[in-house]
Amino acid sequence: MAAALDPSRASVSKGIVAGPRMTSFNIPDSFEWFEAAHPSPNAQSEAAGRRALSLASESRGRGSLLVLLSGGASSMLAVPATGLSLEDKMVTARALMKAGAAIAELNCVRKHLSAIKGGRLAAAAAGRTVTLAISDVHGPIADDPAVIGSGPTVGDPTTFADALRIVHQMGVKESLPARVLAHLERGSDESPKPSDERLRHSHYEVIGSRQLAMDGAVRQATALGYDVHVLREATSGEAREAGERFATAALALRKGKRTCVIASGETTVRVRGGGRGGRNQEFALGAVPAIDSAAQESIVVLASAGTDGIDGPTDAAGALVDTTTTTRATERGLRAEAALKENGAYDFFDPLGDLIVWGPTGTNVGDLHVVLIT
Repeated sequence: MAAALDPSRASVSKGIVAGPRMTSFNIPDSFEWFEAAHPSPNAQSEAAGRRALSLASESRGRGSLLVLLSGGASSMLAVPATGLSLEDKMVTARALMKAGAAIAELNCVRKHLSAIKGGRLAAAAAGRTVTLAISDVHGPIADDPAVIGSGPTVGDPTTFADALRIVHQMGVKESLPARVLAHLERGSDESPKPSDERLRHSHYEVIGSRQLAMDGAVRQATALGYDVHVLREATSGEAREAGERFATAALALRKGKRTCVIASGETTVRVRGGGRGGRNQEFALGAVPAIDSAAQESIVVLASAGTDGIDGPTDAAGALVDTTTTTRATERGLRAEAALKENGAYDFFDPLGDLIVWGPTGTNVGDLHVVLIT
């Protein structure tokens, strides 16, 4: 997004980029690049967040604050609330992710541990703010501005009480730092709400979403001669279960000689073991039994990948499975059931050469799932 911006036409005097440095993109010379990390923040994430708040304050009375926002900003613009550390936020986010918290739940808690999320960035500008967002949020409200990147420029409808309720429901209270619990229980300095006067001149538009990714996949599959079916409802829930559901639904749609089924969304992983993986890799691994059931009558390939090129704490974007996966795995002493038990999808797919490794793509609209059947 920063590379696509024309500073001369937009009259942008200065700015920042927060994210992994990508040499394939040229950003305006007046921009600072902070090599912020995702899915867990680093020191550069905090530095980027503090600089963003500084730019917001500088924009008062001088023009508009332009925010090009994408999923991942919850990690890459991370300023802890007063009295908390970046480590406090990281421990809390990891505990919620390991417990399988959905993105809306995770970001509700993040907003109440932050000095920049939940409308606080726009409040710091207290003037005209324009946000152009690429959405990786699919539910419970699709493309919800209050959830994308934890909503730094829109009013936050959630409260400290909501954040505490999520902590208790997810069973992570005992895993959180004492300072975090005290901060949530104290409930002071509530996030700006949608009616906050400081946000009155904040404009927000979603310019990209999972639907855009699916439309591109449909065009390509059609050009290759496939009979294409699109499952419009966002995939969600436990990744391994969602993968099996998707594969089963796709196989039920097969007809003719070449069928392509496309879906998208974002699942969760409840961490049970000590293996390596990510939600897309586990999604693909969960689909293996359904793919095996079709091996006698069809050739089937399933792919699941994160559009940002990053799947969990790994270098893969996702993985492939096909009607030969189980046979090839057995030859190497690998079992899908055992890998799922350990959350070890990466360690299962890596020896097979079936990881999808793109590297960071510079965009993020969630996960894309594709099945090809011949």
